[in-house]
Amino acid sequence: MASFDLVSKLDMMELKNAVETATKIFTGRFDFKGSNATIEILKDSVEVKAEDETKVKAVMDILVTQMGKRGIGLKGLEKTDIKPTGMKMMKQSFPLKNGIDKDNAKKIQKMIKDTGAKVNASYMDEKLRIEAKKIDDLQSVYQMLKQSTEIKLDLSMENMKS
Repeated sequence: MASFDLVSKLDMMELKNAVETATKIFTGRFDFKGSNATIEILKDSVEVKAEDETKVKAVMDILVTQMGKRGIGLKGLEKTDIKPTGMKMMKQSFPLKNGIDKDNAKKIQKMIKDTGAKVNASYMDEKLRIEAKKIDDLQSVYQMLKQSTEIKLDLSMENMKS
């Protein structure tokens, strides 16, 4: 029986590279001369700080562009509102999503059942194992899930076995 694991992973090395590149870009810009703008990777989020909202938005746009160029999925990117942090600084952050939680797993399993494909999906430890007799069924289900707008996760295939 053919199978694969459906996972949602974030490549932290690529994220770090995107942050470093974005930092180089905005520190070299004329409108950021003398600015204290920063991008930090925290344990479970990325935080952008700057003096005012326009600079926060500009830094965030540069970061998102760099993330896209490095192949980091932007599908599940949920930015928070821009908030004051004190010391005349503003911040905006977005959580880093790693793994498939139970709610999204149920949603994915329901979508797979609704297609009517002869595929079996089981949730195990932040990933879904999808099994079928034919590899074509697996590939069609994977493509359907990748193109879905209902799922706010960047999905990838791992451990393909035939």
